[in-house]
Amino acid sequence: MRHIPSCDTQHTAVLSFEEALKPTASDFDREAWLYVPDRYSEYRYILGTRGRHPLICIGVNPSTAVPGRLDNTLKSAQRIALHNGYDSFLMFNVYAQRATLPDDMDRELNPLLHAENMKAFRYVLERAGASPSVWAAWGAVIEKRPYLPRCVLDMVRIGEEFGARWFTAGPRSRAGHPHHPLYLKKDSPLDPFLDLEDYLHSLES
Repeated sequence: MRHIPSCDTQHTAVLSFEEALKPTASDFDREAWLYVPDRYSEYRYILGTRGRHPLICIGVNPSTAVPGRLDNTLKSAQRIALHNGYDSFLMFNVYAQRATLPDDMDRELNPLLHAENMKAFRYVLERAGASPSVWAAWGAVIEKRPYLPRCVLDMVRIGEEFGARWFTAGPRSRAGHPHHPLYLKKDSPLDPFLDLEDYLHSLES
């Protein structure tokens, strides 16, 4: 199943993160899943399982996954989280617009969508315990739009408030991109992402 955006998000009604948190009628187990908004839409802030010690996985943008129907990327992310000692995983994205193919993403940053996505990131970190673990897993897709590295830098700044620790899994590319989860072994260990900011600034040059 492919999701093609109906239009750019500047022309989409975007719920604030606070509004998106409000429950509506839905057919998934809220005790097991965190899904915001809790219905399928043109954007997604958060999708993952609930637990006391989550691994926060960062992709570029959401595709079609929903609770109980994960795509192969999220299945891989969940397996790696469990192998590394986490009791749950949360899929977060640099940009919240839903699009199966990154080439279908907004050409220009939607500041409103980004601001609400950063509120969602703060929400995730607040509930992840001390020194939350954040797994950079976006691959070379980060190059698809020039605004994406800047979005991650905003996430880094927010993460600093919570003592977030950033990781990668698997070999990084020649350009320094962290490996995408899809083709990683389920027993892949996490490695500290020590040069994260230098890497992000190199993408802006």
